Amino acid sequence: MVVMVSRSGRHLQRYNKQGRRLVVGCIPYRYKTGDDQVEVLVISSQRQGKGMLFPKGGWEADESIKDAAERESFEEAGVTGIVQRKLGKWTFKSKRHETDYEGYMFPLLVKQQLDLWPEIEFRQRIWMSISEARQACQHVWMQEALDKLERRLETRPKTDDRDLNISRVGQICI
Repeated sequence: MVVMVSRSGRHLQRYNKQGRRLVVGCIPYRYKTGDDQVEVLVISSQRQGKGMLFPKGGWEADESIKDAAERESFEEAGVTGIVQRKLGKWTFKSKRHETDYEGYMFPLLVKQQLDLWPEIEFRQRIWMSISEARQACQHVWMQEALDKLERRLETRPKTDDRDLNISRVGQICI
């Protein structure tokens, strides 16, 4: 049975030694059908009119950092896949809570896109090119993570991700 409810509350939330909330996210990506062009998945903020972003949320005490990244991608964007090597760590200010957070971002090679997911009622998701996502993304630190992903994908042999993705991700229905 699949649970279709997002985690809520902060009783399991992790904080660093400076008291910053630890958040984890993913940049979901896939290859377009028929070519080697990369598309990334952005989602809308829960707050209307606040721009697009990548799935992210709190890293909780009962999960690994990669498990948290995968969970957030499932809850917010309705995708699952392979969480790859960390892109980096950023410190950023929460606009809503006026406090600093520490955020970690990972690439997520999408293996499955679900028709139903926990936050379907609150979020829109859109596949776009890396350059379009850079323009649409509301957070500078996420744009920097996207730049790191783009550089990593440019230097990686084309077969690396394809080998992980036996059933062509680009053929997943949208």
